[in-house]
Amino acid sequence: MDKLDKIEEMAALMSETERQYAYMQEARRLVEEESARLGRPLTANITTFGCQMNARDSEKLSGILREAGYVETESEDADFVIYNTCTVRENANQRVYGRLGVLHGYKKKNPHMKIALCGCMMQEPTVVEKLKKSYRFVDLIFGTHNIFKFAELLVRTLTSDRMIIDIWKDTDQIVEDLPTERKYPFKSGVNIMFGCNNFCSYCIVPYVRGRERSREPRDIIREIEALVRDGVREVMLLGQNVNSYGKTLEQPVSFAQLLKEVEQIDGLERIRFMTSHPKDLSDELIEVMAQSKKICRHLHLPLQSGSSRILKVMNRRYTKEQYVELAQKIRRAMPDIALSTDIIVGFPGETEEDFLETLDVVKTVRYDSAFTFIYSKRTGTPAAVMENQVPDEVVKDRFDRLLSCVQDISREMAERFTGSVQEALVEEPNEQLGGYVTGRLGNNHVVHFPGGTELIGQIVKVRLDECKGFYYMGSLMN
Repeated sequence: MDKLDKIEEMAALMSETERQYAYMQEARRLVEEESARLGRPLTANITTFGCQMNARDSEKLSGILREAGYVETESEDADFVIYNTCTVRENANQRVYGRLGVLHGYKKKNPHMKIALCGCMMQEPTVVEKLKKSYRFVDLIFGTHNIFKFAELLVRTLTSDRMIIDIWKDTDQIVEDLPTERKYPFKSGVNIMFGCNNFCSYCIVPYVRGRERSREPRDIIREIEALVRDGVREVMLLGQNVNSYGKTLEQPVSFAQLLKEVEQIDGLERIRFMTSHPKDLSDELIEVMAQSKKICRHLHLPLQSGSSRILKVMNRRYTKEQYVELAQKIRRAMPDIALSTDIIVGFPGETEEDFLETLDVVKTVRYDSAFTFIYSKRTGTPAAVMENQVPDEVVKDRFDRLLSCVQDISREMAERFTGSVQEALVEEPNEQLGGYVTGRLGNNHVVHFPGGTELIGQIVKVRLDECKGFYYMGSLMN
């Protein structure tokens, strides 16, 4: 019986978390052997595409690689390279294929290099078939549902010369207490749920992330308490639709109730969350936010379209009027809140009248910021086979008009804070201005002001002296 067989025999008697730590120990042994043979530490690089959920997944991958003995590097010319992929838009897929060509060149010079692909893009069968056929130099392919198995998959990759593919169609499994390596020591994302049940007609996410499943509140609280003990001052609660948190638990808990519990954690200073689906945003949540001293005054509330007709075809399950009333209710409860949104231009069948309805919502709600997207056809979604796809030149014209409107309003909205004193979490030295640091306000705006690196990770008071449209120049208040 070889070493791997013994581990598998022992692992069968363990919890899933214990199994993965056993594989981490074996991975460390293999890495140390290879490192001794080469006479240098083995390096690893993770490139993340897509959303905050992917960024948090990459921190988990990074934690496991650290436990295995790898030293992380910013260069993709490394011994172990992972692309954590996104598939929300077609161009994200094309970027991955393009960069794989660069990795192939590195691998020719470094034959023991290992290349892994994971994330949402890997949940598409057509993608995996293309990789098997045209990118045989890739060593490991896994998806979104079994990321907790990475230590096990790492050992298999290090002991095999063949391409390893481990894709799960779905899962209800949540594995706690695996290591993570945070990008920032003072703030962290925290998954509160996984998957999505909404099936918006343009969106591939429910197909690649699976059905909704919520973590138990006690596990979330325990994780945040540990993060705070480790120096974290701000957490971002993550889910595809946080407003539906708790519905799958044996003892259902609302998202607003979870927020109340999180707020009680001593030492935690800021709470953020995303993403919120308008159809599930409750009066209870608005009340909890309005009364909170820790929940940041920023809410991301995706609109997607201002046309009730298009919203129905999108399967968003709210009308233009319901959305506008919700936004106004939020602003009445919290006049200083910053609202951001997502808007898609060029959805199949969108007419000029539909587009003007979207502009009307933008002018009525007056977003502090908006992420605007040209509709991207995703194979496997209902919208991909709809008739009346909008011509490219029409879409581009509408996109430009929307962008101009959004930017004008965003600048006007930002001006209302000029001259005020706000609290900023200092995140990093300013790359363009020597002697300056960059901080993030509770409303998610960015401010640059004179200060030293000793301020990084601190929450400080800053006067917003000048609005530059999408950021402020400020002064540190004593």
